[in-house]
Amino acid sequence: MRWPTILMFAAALGALAPATSATENLGDADAGKIVFAKCKGCHQVGEGAKNKIGPHLNGVFGRKAAALEDFKYSKSLVRAGNSGLEWHADTLSAYIENPRAFASGTRMSFAGLKNAEERANVIAYLRIFSDNPRDIPEADPTAKGTDHSVDPEILAIQGDPEYGAYLSSECTTCHQIEGSDEGIPSIVYWPDEDFVIAMHAYKDKQRPHPVMQMIAARLSNDEIAALAAYFKNPE
Repeated sequence: MRWPTILMFAAALGALAPATSATENLGDADAGKIVFAKCKGCHQVGEGAKNKIGPHLNGVFGRKAAALEDFKYSKSLVRAGNSGLEWHADTLSAYIENPRAFASGTRMSFAGLKNAEERANVIAYLRIFSDNPRDIPEADPTAKGTDHSVDPEILAIQGDPEYGAYLSSECTTCHQIEGSDEGIPSIVYWPDEDFVIAMHAYKDKQRPHPVMQMIAARLSNDEIAALAAYFKNPE
């Protein structure tokens, strides 16, 4: 198998429950406005919003990642957008939780919102500023959901780095073992848990790249853990 030249995402994605009504809230928008104070140093939203250190967030729902033509995005988010990433409730939640784990190489320095309720609230607030929110398709979840996560028993698997080294030849046809990320994101020296979470995000079809979904689906939990253990410190 050959690994595609695609951004590896290292955060588990928030799997929201299906929408039951276009009027249901993701969370508490009023509370989300307060949470958004943590974002205002870089992002604007609302009437007259402009790009600052980060892009403005008007109309973010349903927008392809890195889609604003007048903002210079990091290469990692450009690759993500080219690979099909769109901003919906689940992907926004995953990104806000840990930006650098979600998209390695992002210039967003924010450490992330670990509290699921705060994420739901700020996303509810941002949704107000998407065009005609009532018309957002039902496929864009509007119901408050639960976080997608990897089973703790899977995360507890101790991978065999020697087995991972054996499996790694199929990965390093694209990813450089010395850590170079020219055109292809580096996957070395990741925390093994981040690597496992990334692969299971593909395995559970939370990430939209069909080739990575196919590759991850063919790997057992032990094989993913072994690769994670090897790439954590391939030396």
